[in-house]
Amino acid sequence: MTRATKIKKARQQATPQTREPRLPRGPLFLAAAAVAGVVAAGALLWNSSRQDEEKVFAGVASTDPGPIHVHGLGINPADGSLFIATHTGLFRVGKDSRKAIRIADRYQDTMGFSIVGPNRFLGSGHPDAREQTLPPLLGLIESTDAGKTWRPISLLGEADFHVLRSAGKHVYGYDASNDRLLASADDGQTWKELDKPAPIVDLAPDPSDPRRLVATAIGGLDQGTYASRNGGQSWKRLNFAVGHLAWPAPERLYLIDETGQTLISSDGGRRLAKRGSMAAGPPHFLQQGRTSSTSHCMTERSSARPTAVRRGRSARDPDRLRNV
Repeated sequence: MTRATKIKKARQQATPQTREPRLPRGPLFLAAAAVAGVVAAGALLWNSSRQDEEKVFAGVASTDPGPIHVHGLGINPADGSLFIATHTGLFRVGKDSRKAIRIADRYQDTMGFSIVGPNRFLGSGHPDAREQTLPPLLGLIESTDAGKTWRPISLLGEADFHVLRSAGKHVYGYDASNDRLLASADDGQTWKELDKPAPIVDLAPDPSDPRRLVATAIGGLDQGTYASRNGGQSWKRLNFAVGHLAWPAPERLYLIDETGQTLISSDGGRRLAKRGSMAAGPPHFLQQGRTSSTSHCMTERSSARPTAVRRGRSARDPDRLRNV
């Protein structure tokens, strides 16, 4: 063995041979790899921008639930179209149509709802889940473009009106979240709390006198139809009927109960006469001023079939529908 050969052999013995590490193949490794993958994916999503997120979900189809849990109805005097305020957004049915179309791709839970003029609506409820800058209670909100956009007027984060009615500058609302009846004489800018006979089911102002009110209320022995001649400062029970109200003309006050029976009064609710019924018994209806006071039938305006139709409280189960 030459000297060069001896030196080469000595170096090989002093430097251990390197081997590629073998990865474990058992269950423990698979679990660890899965955890690492989740952490890595989470880190990527956390660091992604909003624009990237929109690109990721751009191709994911979403199913529109349609009008569910109807809270209110109204006719827009601008074009005669019917608006349906629901738990899943605001919908429009054209004057000569039977199809409900979602407004502005918004899912705002519009609770109290009232059309106060051409393309001008008042509402309340809860924001679209995508509008995370808004509080859970919208207070009084207003739209001047037929429901496409809304702006807060008052009580943002403080009230959830399940009943909302207006007559001129007077606005009346039942705040279900705090069980209080409120009144405003300046288009909802400021409010005064009123005494209420019982938890309110519905309320309607006389179209010829905004301080003359009729309300239906539920609450054990206090159940019934009530009238006020002083803007809700005091109330007198007229009868024991409970239901939803429409007062399109001074001599025509309508009440429909939860069974669908329709009643009419020509004296502000003191006497009620039967005027037909709605077979399905929905607690919401819309009676327009041009309808004859002797009408015994109603016309279907939309073929949409909401899974629930309710507002405020039910006469059979007053607590079930509160704060929905």
